[in-house]
Amino acid sequence: MLLRSLHADFLKIHRKGIWFLIFLAPIGLVTMQGLNFGLRSDYLFNRYKDNLWGGLIYNIELFVPMALFLGCTLISSLVANVEHQMSSWKQLLALPISRSAVFLSKFTLCVLLLTASCLLLPLCTAGLGFILGFGPALPVQELLSMGFYPYLAAWPLLALQLWLSLTLRNQALPVSTGVAAAIISPFTVDLSAWLPLNWPTLALGGDNPLPFIIGGTVLGLFIMLISLLHFNRKDVD
Repeated sequence: MLLRSLHADFLKIHRKGIWFLIFLAPIGLVTMQGLNFGLRSDYLFNRYKDNLWGGLIYNIELFVPMALFLGCTLISSLVANVEHQMSSWKQLLALPISRSAVFLSKFTLCVLLLTASCLLLPLCTAGLGFILGFGPALPVQELLSMGFYPYLAAWPLLALQLWLSLTLRNQALPVSTGVAAAIISPFTVDLSAWLPLNWPTLALGGDNPLPFIIGGTVLGLFIMLISLLHFNRKDVD
C-alpha cells in the first residue's frame, strides 16, 4: 500500500519543478566554488596546497547547512502543495488507503528526493576537483560525510516542515519559518549544542559528529511520529 502511494506521489510531482530544485542546489553550490577557485586560484591553491581536496570540501561545507534548511522547506512545501492546489485531500483520503500510508508516502518522498540531492553533491564536488586538477587521491569518506552527515542531522526540520506544510493550506508560515531558520543558522553556531538548528553544522565540523547524526535522526523520526498521529485525526478540506 505504501509503495503504491509512493509511486503515485512520484507521478504527481512530474513537471512540478521539484526535480529542478534537487539538481539546482548541489550543482549551484559546486558551481559557486568552481568560480571561487577559478577566479582566486593563486591564493586558494597556495592556501590549501597541502590538502587541495580538503580546502574545496571545507569551502562547500560552509553553505551546506543553509542549503539543507532551504531544501527541506521548499521540497516539503512543494510536495504538500500538490494536494492543496488540486483540493484533492478528500478524494485522496476517500480511497482504500490508510491515512498513515498517505503521510508516510509524503515523508518518504521528501527523504528520497533530498537523499538524491545529497548524493549528487559529493559527485559534483569530485567532478570539480578533477577539473581543477587535484589529483586521483579522492577523499571518498570526506565527500560522503559532507553530503549525508548534515542531512541526517537536519531531519528534525524536515519532519517539522512537512508537518506544517501538510497541515496548513497557506504555505506562507511553513516557508517563512524554513527561510528564517536558514538565515539565522550561521549566527546560532556559538549557542548551545543542544539547539537542533546547530546540529547540521556540528555534524560537519565537530570532533564527534555521531551524537548529532543520531540525535537528528531520532528527533526527526519522533516529530514525524507526532505529526503522523496529528494527520490521522485532522479533518481535511
